[in-house]
Amino acid sequence: MTVRSPSPRTAALSLFCFLLSACRLLPSRVPPSIEFTEVPEAATGGNTKMVTIAGRVTGARSATQKIVLFARAGTWWVQPFSSSPYTAIQRDSTWSSSTHLGTEYAALLVESEFSAPRTTDALPEKGGSVLAVATVDGRMTKASENLVPRKLQFSGYDWDVVQTVTDSAGVMHINSASNAWTDSKGWLHLRIARQGGQWTCAEVALSRSLGYGSYSFLMRQNPRFEPGTVLGMFTWDPLEAGQNHREIDIEISQWGDPAAKNAQFTIQPYYVPANVFRFVSPPGAITHSFRWEPGRVSFHTERERAEKARLVEGHVFTSGIPSPGGERVHINLYIFGKSRTPQQNGTEVVFEKFAYLP
Repeated sequence: MTVRSPSPRTAALSLFCFLLSACRLLPSRVPPSIEFTEVPEAATGGNTKMVTIAGRVTGARSATQKIVLFARAGTWWVQPFSSSPYTAIQRDSTWSSSTHLGTEYAALLVESEFSAPRTTDALPEKGGSVLAVATVDGRMTKASENLVPRKLQFSGYDWDVVQTVTDSAGVMHINSASNAWTDSKGWLHLRIARQGGQWTCAEVALSRSLGYGSYSFLMRQNPRFEPGTVLGMFTWDPLEAGQNHREIDIEISQWGDPAAKNAQFTIQPYYVPANVFRFVSPPGAITHSFRWEPGRVSFHTERERAEKARLVEGHVFTSGIPSPGGERVHINLYIFGKSRTPQQNGTEVVFEKFAYLP
């Protein structure tokens, strides 16, 4: 029996087929990426309007991978809702969802074990269960060209002006950028004002975390608020729910009850009676402060006098104290959602200075 050697052409064809089959068995080396095919307009946010956002994924390797969407309105908010934060990828690699409006939009390609935060000051970075991250500015329109700048400077620090709807005891209130500004002296003004037939509020957030140290807030005048008005000076970390968002509060409010004291120091959770200390904050120039240390937070409120400050009230908490992380200082002025007495008039507060010492 004669065995013939394959011809060069046959051998080359066999080698090509073998290599092609081997390539088909190898996993794709295309790095995952995301593109946007439909971008919503840029807007300051809110819960009154939802629009479509869409895109395409390249390099997705598993049917369990999904898209997580965010819209930026002061901070990043997961979309379309915190109760349904995942968007499916179709067989043709496209995705589409509804979103609330924002000035920017983000899409993350994630594995199934990724836990999406309700809000975040900084987007999760690529790595681990996050396979790809893409962001895009909102589409500019005539209305969006007039968006108020989202940052201001106060006491030598950069602050973000919150321009999103915020939940107060189940009632949503609008934060308007026009309600937060600094004057020629560099003092910070926050106000509650009627705009478009509804009350709008104000909030600013420090652009970075400061950690342990002393925080003080000098108010030009401690106004007499209506019972439902709330002024808050607090730390907040949107990602750390395990430590109650690292929230430490100084709050000026009667929470809708005209007979209640008008101020409190708080360590979260507030529903633990030992975590709240209530007192009366008098009118006039006032400095509210706290010193945050490992296992201890010391609060003070002092009335400013020409000659020296006089202590109004102080309190120390030593239980349930959070450790530093991604928290930032916030100052907000808003209307308590469960107030027994409806808001009748607008109001304004002025801060001369914010100070921090390590």
